Amino acid sequence: MNPVSGSGRLVLAATPLGDSRDASSRLIDALARADVIAAEDTRRLRALATALGVSPSGRVVSFYDAVETGRIPGLVEAMRDGQTVLLVTDAGMPSVSDPGYRLVTACIAEDLPVTCLPGPSAVTTALAVSGLPCDRFTFEGFAPRKTGERGRWLTELADERRTAVFFESPHRLAETLAQAASVLGADRPAAVCRELTKTYEEVRRGGLGELAEWAAEGVRGEITVVVGPAAPVATDIPSLVAQVRARVEEGERLKTVVAEVAAAAGVSKKALYDASL
Repeated sequence: MNPVSGSGRLVLAATPLGDSRDASSRLIDALARADVIAAEDTRRLRALATALGVSPSGRVVSFYDAVETGRIPGLVEAMRDGQTVLLVTDAGMPSVSDPGYRLVTACIAEDLPVTCLPGPSAVTTALAVSGLPCDRFTFEGFAPRKTGERGRWLTELADERRTAVFFESPHRLAETLAQAASVLGADRPAAVCRELTKTYEEVRRGGLGELAEWAAEGVRGEITVVVGPAAPVATDIPSLVAQVRARVEEGERLKTVVAEVAAAAGVSKKALYDASL
């Protein structure tokens, strides 16, 4: 079934990060045929449409953070009337640190169909070119702006066993990387991906300390940072057994304690249980 025909529905469409040639044929078709196009930036939408050689036939409305909540009732009503609403953001996938999540949940609450035209995403693109483990990762959105909040956030990543991906503005990048080097360690492997898919694309790889020194000279463009997972820590089974026994003596169930301690330490639950008996 073509996602832009038939009964009313919401279509989330990924747009190119920089190179318009990354647009899919389905996106081009959707831009031409959708009844309503909700765009994070209407000027960028029209520039993209021109680059793709397509003329939107539907109504174009702005849909950015400040107006998102106010626009939702009208868009939901349009879908109830059988119209197709196409949601696009400036670049990448709607809802991924961009407007869209609230509209999706509103559609789900109204039992309106939601579908997606997959495509570019800075998160997975940066992860793929980083050279860091990709089998498990966590996306952290934008790094906190305030130093204290950012420090607490980085502390939570100190023992993260998955690769972490986050966005940062160019004028805060050096400060964030320096703080990350202090909290996570200067040798923690990372990659800074700048202007992905654009003319001046650049990927810098190295330890956080090295990257912080590089960024101190000034960096421009759209930034995605990838930080490698924490190195496995040698496990001291006897000390874990001591923790388990101390909690059991205080009245907690052995199996419950073993499960919690094993998960926190990253060891086999069965091995810890056997050692604790």
